[in-house]
Order: sequence, then structure tokens, then C-alpha cells
Amino acid sequence: MAKKPPAPIVSTGYWLLKSEPDVFSWEMQKARGAKGEPWTGVRNYLARNNMRAMAIGDLGFFYHSNIGKEIVGIVRVIATAHPDPTDDTGTWDCVDVEAVCDLPKPVALDTVKNDPRLAGMALVSTSRLSVQPVRPEEWRIVFELGGLDPKRLKAKR
Repeated sequence: MAKKPPAPIVSTGYWLLKSEPDVFSWEMQKARGAKGEPWTGVRNYLARNNMRAMAIGDLGFFYHSNIGKEIVGIVRVIATAHPDPTDDTGTWDCVDVEAVCDLPKPVALDTVKNDPRLAGMALVSTSRLSVQPVRPEEWRIVFELGGLDPKRLKAKR
């Protein structure tokens, strides 16, 4: 029997993007201003496919991995998936994102893991994935934990 192809990824309009702060930090992202930055270097098929599902105006949490392990800011997708300029194989894509705002209170990984409302969040269940979908309810909860009004920002689709 032939294997069924996987279902296409459908965007909720909300994402989480991980970066190692000693390589590319939130402060560096903010310094790029309105021109934003290509989210390059992703070398995982599911993470790449998540980027391919992104639309202009989608929002994402900027997460410091390895050092800090916390959500520190909000980014907006300003260019849909296109070939990653750091890839010579033609296999990998990236999106461009711009900084939108800081989280007044960074949300630590331990806080997410210890909140039963976030038990199903990809950050908990598939923690190594560098580009993850976020459900609207998870978005709202993390926004509140971070000291922001969830009505302040919505994905523009």
C-alpha cells in the first residue's frame, strides 16, 4: 500500500522562532529595523515546512535558545519563504522577519513547562524544533505571562 503524503501545514498566524543569542540575539534582530532579517540556517525539514506555511503579517515569538531559554520578543513575517542564501544545495528556505516589540517580562522555558495551560505547546512537546507553530490560545497565554495585552497585536493576514 502506498504511503499517504503528510497533510499540509496550515498556519494559525502565530509561530515561535528560536535563535542562539550568542549567534543572533533579539538585540541584533531589533537593530535590523524595518528591513528585517532573513531567518537563515534552518536545516530541519519540519521547521522549513513551517516557514513555507507562513504568510506576510504572521507573528512569532523570538526565543533565546541554549542561553537564557526564554521568549524575549515578538517578530512579524515580512517576506514569505524563499531560498535560504546560506544554502548551496537549494533544499532550504527562509522567511524574513522584523522586530515588533519586546516582551516586558521575558517568559522562561520553565514558566511555560510549569503552566498546565501550555502543556500541549510545541515548545514543551517538541522542544528541539527551531520553528514551531503556536496556537492562538497559547499565544494569548504567553502574551499575558510576558506582560502584554493579547489584543495589542494580532496576525495580519
